[in-house]
Amino acid sequence: MAALMGICIVNVPFMALPVEASLVPPSAALDQVVAFLVEALFQAKFFLLFSFLFGWSLHQQAQSAQRKGVSFNRRQTRRLSGLAVLGALHAVLVFNGDILLLYALLGLVIWPLRQRDPATLMRIALTMVPLGAASLTTLGILLPDTLSSSTTLGAGYWEATRTRWLDWPGTFAFLLLFQGPLAFAAFASGLAAAKSGFFDTPLNRGRVSLNTGLPWLIFFGVTFNLYYAAAMSWVIPPEQGLHSLAGLVVLVLGAPLLSAAYLGLLLKLTERYTLPHWLIRAGCNSLSVYVLQGILAGAVFGGYGLGLFGTMGQGALFFVAIAVAVLSMAIVSVLAKRFKRGPLEALLRAWTYGGRP
Repeated sequence: MAALMGICIVNVPFMALPVEASLVPPSAALDQVVAFLVEALFQAKFFLLFSFLFGWSLHQQAQSAQRKGVSFNRRQTRRLSGLAVLGALHAVLVFNGDILLLYALLGLVIWPLRQRDPATLMRIALTMVPLGAASLTTLGILLPDTLSSSTTLGAGYWEATRTRWLDWPGTFAFLLLFQGPLAFAAFASGLAAAKSGFFDTPLNRGRVSLNTGLPWLIFFGVTFNLYYAAAMSWVIPPEQGLHSLAGLVVLVLGAPLLSAAYLGLLLKLTERYTLPHWLIRAGCNSLSVYVLQGILAGAVFGGYGLGLFGTMGQGALFFVAIAVAVLSMAIVSVLAKRFKRGPLEALLRAWTYGGRP
């Protein structure tokens, strides 16, 4: 659920502000501070935790299919195709920064690697670092051309949907460059973790190594991400040479390091404290929570809802995002308690297994 909370904090400003707002520093001091902290501590970190769990789930589904003596290939083909359709609909109807279609495409690439041993999978994940650096360098050069200047999200629903449709190719290109290599690295790492029993016991070798290296992960992760945030939030003036481009490229190291630190800290917390049942239910139905976040944010900021698009600064949006995330979790938890699964999980499961929702 921490991953979904972090994703919501990052996504809400993209739904609440015109794109032009990301190209200039906020005028209010509070907004500047919050924008900086979101860049440093949230941007590109929590989607990696989400991606890590996606890779982990691949192994769990393969094991389930093996136990039941059914074809995993058939199941996975249907699951990824269903996820792609849901992603496309989500991008056009709700939020064109959708990540589900990208996950479906990357799922096709990680699929043939599921038989590799954990060490090989981790080496594959490491090869994504130079690829990610090249991808982010390309993005840094093309960034002005990949961002849309549309501000019609404050208009009616169908006009906003038309805008999302027209903007989607550019937005997806941005996501592919910004998130693609790092997400695939997280897929491979999550698959390796599942195969090595990472979550089975605190004495697992990987868990012990993560705990041992946690101080260094925090130190270097925070350091790299502070530089990234300084370059992206105009703390370092754009006129200062290539700092903006360097800050973007540094993210390829900073984001995975800080995400790994977050994972270690979250595991320590769960070893000490028991999560409330409603949060656990929401966490087991993350697809529905993720999509509902966008629906609720659209209802708040879209012209077809409260029409608050462009009326709040980054400081206020931070708390709105938390409220949206918590409300989404609560609603999905109630639905999951009543119907055993979230609505989208039931739909995707029915398509995957060829049954009825």
